[in-house]
Amino acid sequence: MNTLIAVIVIFGLLVFIHEWGHLIFAKRAGILCREFAIGFGPKIFSFKRNETVYTIRLLPLGGFVRMAGEDPEMVQIKPGYEIGLFFNDSGKVNRMIINNKSKHPGCKVMQVEKIDMEHDLFVQGYVDDSEELITYQIDEKAEFVHDELATQIAPYDRQFSSKTVGQRAVAIFAGPMMNFVLAVVILMAYALIAGMPVDEALVGDLTDDGVALEAGLESGDRVLSIDGENVTTWEDMTSIIQDQPNENLQFEIERGSDQFEVNIVPQERIGAEDEVEGVVGIYPPTEKSIGGAIAFGFTQTYEYTMLIVEALGMLVTGQFSLDHLSGPVGIYNYTGEVAAMGILVLFQWAAILSVNLGIINLLPLPALDGGRLIFIGLEAIRGKPIDPQKEGIVHFVGFALLMLLMLAVTWNDINKFFL
Repeated sequence: MNTLIAVIVIFGLLVFIHEWGHLIFAKRAGILCREFAIGFGPKIFSFKRNETVYTIRLLPLGGFVRMAGEDPEMVQIKPGYEIGLFFNDSGKVNRMIINNKSKHPGCKVMQVEKIDMEHDLFVQGYVDDSEELITYQIDEKAEFVHDELATQIAPYDRQFSSKTVGQRAVAIFAGPMMNFVLAVVILMAYALIAGMPVDEALVGDLTDDGVALEAGLESGDRVLSIDGENVTTWEDMTSIIQDQPNENLQFEIERGSDQFEVNIVPQERIGAEDEVEGVVGIYPPTEKSIGGAIAFGFTQTYEYTMLIVEALGMLVTGQFSLDHLSGPVGIYNYTGEVAAMGILVLFQWAAILSVNLGIINLLPLPALDGGRLIFIGLEAIRGKPIDPQKEGIVHFVGFALLMLLMLAVTWNDINKFFL
């Protein structure tokens, strides 16, 4: 249950922030955003605010912002259609009923001769079997209702394609960018809570089963020397301890105004490279400061970014096997292991996943944000956009290939963890 809660909170936050970045910058550019969705598939919850429908969908595999003009309108009104019209106080059409007009008594029925919902915003036709051709202006925020579902019209100046190359690029790039911003914020919070490591020969917290506690060391003690060798930094102190497991070491300690000596025998532990090293059971000293936390957030996010980019480079060059990739099942399993280590480790894990999501989305692959940025870049170079149908086909094929990769990675995860 703890794992499930951690996964829902972390992934919900990562997806929300990513899509929120798209939404905010698209709205700033004047683009009509029809829907802000977390998940895919059937809706399980929705509400509308400021032209946008906010939804939570059944399958928690991502999210999307549906911007007007990115896809063809699902309903097109053609000459000969009969539609019902409602008007606002200014006499402009503010609602058009496409079908089921009997459920909307009071509407004025018009047989459409001509209609423009993108540029000039008017509808022209015959009302109540009259032979007189009548023209009504359409309100820029009018809705059309099909199968009792209301959808706001999108005049051309509210559509994604009407915006400049720069505005569209920013709206697309904003999603991954917000994932990097989120990582910085999470790591800043981590540093404020846990403190920043200090490179001094000081005793931080002590483990309950360590030999340092048995020897009487206390948090805040300063180590002056070990076996007569002066130490001034945490690295100096730990390198001597790690190099001499099971050796009797004499520590010279300063506690306040007092100085004393104590003998400690470091315990054995298998290190990162399967080598035996000595440990005494102390954590590095930490300090808490706003400036240090801000610096830590940016520097650690940069380090995570470089590590992930390096791993992707190794994947491309064949130095890293696809078998080592993890999909939703693997990430779920790792999140459970991290959650068991405590909330602070979970903070770091969430930051890593956020950076990873940002980088993956910036890859120049169809259907990802990076692929869409490539098409916008080509448009900037050519001076005209790529044919939307051709671009749509490329993104569709790319999405299908990504789903196949996801299935393959998920199958690897199942074999790794359950079979």
